[in-house]
Amino acid sequence: MPIAKFELGQIVVTPGVLGKVNEVDQMKALNRHAQCDWGTISCNDVLSNENALKTGERLFSAYTSESGIKFWIITEADRSATTLLLPEEY
Repeated sequence: MPIAKFELGQIVVTPGVLGKVNEVDQMKALNRHAQCDWGTISCNDVLSNENALKTGERLFSAYTSESGIKFWIITEADRSATTLLLPEEY
């Protein structure tokens, strides 16, 4: 697994994640994202992320909390912010 090659910027957590995903699960997922472990995404999304590390595009990860809640992490292309959100909040 590659070492992170990007900045996370400001960390933003949406109301949906705050209400449904505990802080430990949020931090575990954020750490995985920062270490380029993209969670449960498609092969195409993995390739997009690998390319984005080189070209400076948006990074996307998907995780499931211990209680079964699916949530996403998106780092903006300019690396100014990383957002934890529920899919329905996109």
